Amino acid sequence: MPMTYWCEHAWLNGTVEPGVVLEVGADGTITEVRREVPAPPPGAEPLRGLTVPGFANAHSHAFHRALRSSTQVGSGTFWTWREQMYQTASRLTPDTYLALARATYAEMALAGISCVGEFHYLHHDVGGARYADPNAMGRALIEAAAEAGVRLTLLDAAYLASGFGTGGQGEPPTTPQLRFCDTDGTRNGAPRPSADAWAERVSALRPEGAHARVGAAIHSVRAVPARELDTVARWAADRAAPLHFHLSEQRAENDACQRAHGRTPTALLAEHGVLGARATAVHATQLTDADVAALGRSHTAVCVCPTTERDLGDGIGPAPELQRAGSTLCLGSDSHAVIDMLEEARALELDERLRTRTRGHWTAAQLLRAATEDGHAALGWPEAGRLEVGALADLTTVALDSVRTAGTEPRMAGEAAVFAGTAADVRHTVVGGRHVVRDGAHTLVGDVPRALADALAALRA
Repeated sequence: MPMTYWCEHAWLNGTVEPGVVLEVGADGTITEVRREVPAPPPGAEPLRGLTVPGFANAHSHAFHRALRSSTQVGSGTFWTWREQMYQTASRLTPDTYLALARATYAEMALAGISCVGEFHYLHHDVGGARYADPNAMGRALIEAAAEAGVRLTLLDAAYLASGFGTGGQGEPPTTPQLRFCDTDGTRNGAPRPSADAWAERVSALRPEGAHARVGAAIHSVRAVPARELDTVARWAADRAAPLHFHLSEQRAENDACQRAHGRTPTALLAEHGVLGARATAVHATQLTDADVAALGRSHTAVCVCPTTERDLGDGIGPAPELQRAGSTLCLGSDSHAVIDMLEEARALELDERLRTRTRGHWTAAQLLRAATEDGHAALGWPEAGRLEVGALADLTTVALDSVRTAGTEPRMAGEAAVFAGTAADVRHTVVGGRHVVRDGAHTLVGDVPRALADALAALRA
């Protein structure tokens, strides 16, 4: 049904304006924007606080939500964390993944996220056997997003090797990684991973419902041998689909790539046509100056995931240099150490202050744009991320009267939201003109904490 929303304050084109009416058509898009409306018109839904476009979480691994707190015990590195991740992956089925992802996406909606990019590589059963429906795990994620009321770009990831191997030919996958790999037969009695097999499977995945779209992903240059990169890049290009990839998160990967190919991961991907305006590099933490120039020159976007990068000790990447070179920045919660896009936006600026010992690298408006419009563009939803006529009516309202934001001058509401607000301050989330979160309560998943607790308990049983 058509809806009318009255925003106490709305973020329009980078500025905060009071008393904004958004008319929403039956198709879930904004049909009219009226300014200087001091009170809610009759029949309008009031959104009190600061209303911004819905947040786009451009990088998610939904099953990593099960790792929260357990991986905070003791010490270690990314590589020791990865072993715990493999253990969690080994316990998931399509049914338990549906329950966990539905609860995780509902948590995202409570945090103001209206669209998520799910970097999906958990494709098959334990040992690599295909389910009767080879896309059962992907379909579980699509259904989970529908039931949680959020949009989804399923970034189906090719994952074919455990490392570079001799001459970059690829090491066979380890036992835990067999669930991730698509194969087209055997070689010397072992499964033979193949990007062609990946492409055949993902080509059969056609989402039901307008809430979901399918893109492609290359897990990393260590997990997809160079000879297979062209196949994934071509699949995405033929469909004008988003193409995402983990890039240079760890120095160990860069060093191994240099030994195998005599070049950096960025240079290797550039040679195989992976970079470009529809591509998004995730993390991009350990880059050379030449890498930065190549990503910027090709207009490859970069998704920064500050809460995960600091949780895993990855380091702080050269985000300002990337942006100056021509890369658009977006944000993701990745491992879900926390799910809070305001924290991701704030961390981008604050981490850079620590690195450089200077302040003011991005304005609040620029950080909000990374969390909204630029994230949606990276996920293949260019019609979302703005409060303007013709855009999808995906909205997030941040309270301006919480203990963190109370007393804010209206003109500084964006600064208050980004630099003081948290996910707990999200009051409303509207997707396609429909209230998914109203007054801090999810309208579709009645008890999100219980849903999370039950889903996690099922994995531990």
